[in-house]
Amino acid sequence: MSFAIEILTLFPEFFDSPLSTSLIGKACDAELATVLRTNIRDFATDKHHTTDDLPFGGGAGMVLKCEPAVGALEAARDRNPSLPRIYLTPQGERFTQAIAAELAAGPGMILFCGHYEGVDERVREGWIDREICIGDYVLTGGEPAALVLLDAVVRLVPGVVGNPESLVEESFTDPRRIEHPHYTRPRDFRGMEVPEVLLSGHHAKIEAWRREQSEARTRSRRPDLIDD
Repeated sequence: MSFAIEILTLFPEFFDSPLSTSLIGKACDAELATVLRTNIRDFATDKHHTTDDLPFGGGAGMVLKCEPAVGALEAARDRNPSLPRIYLTPQGERFTQAIAAELAAGPGMILFCGHYEGVDERVREGWIDREICIGDYVLTGGEPAALVLLDAVVRLVPGVVGNPESLVEESFTDPRRIEHPHYTRPRDFRGMEVPEVLLSGHHAKIEAWRREQSEARTRSRRPDLIDD
């Protein structure tokens, strides 16, 4: 059964290239994943297709209105009743490899891309199942975050990556460790040589070296993973 994704966005064209290239494009071509883009603006209730308005109480910026947001979310839920509705927001839980694996094991997901200063709080309270943040920074909209989530999840859907063993030793598969260094031909590049252990053919020694390098790299570059 195909992994179903629906993206609710004000800018469906943002996803044109990513959905037609690399692993996501291959997954769609092979019908391992299906991606539907829905324009939130189509659910606006006035003749000007207005999706935002001034915030009650004053303040800078605009707020995404209830009517188009809820209309899009309800239509998506009607099409796929079992899919979680995920809002991409800086206020959500931090996205991790574990969450990517959890979502990939499910039937799919509905990704809601906010804009402006955010969405009316009533939408979050009544029509959103989960809120996810990809990092401690602010984007112009939820589209780039949705693309990050999409890429991280789809590659974990069974059958998308040709050799599933390549997913086993990746950074964050073990949440307290980043990946070891990699080398390929040539053996000597401008005086920089491949470590001899990788040329030895001794699998146990190679595995031990990779583990040691992974742990050292984590301590050096991401000590927060160890200290958490």
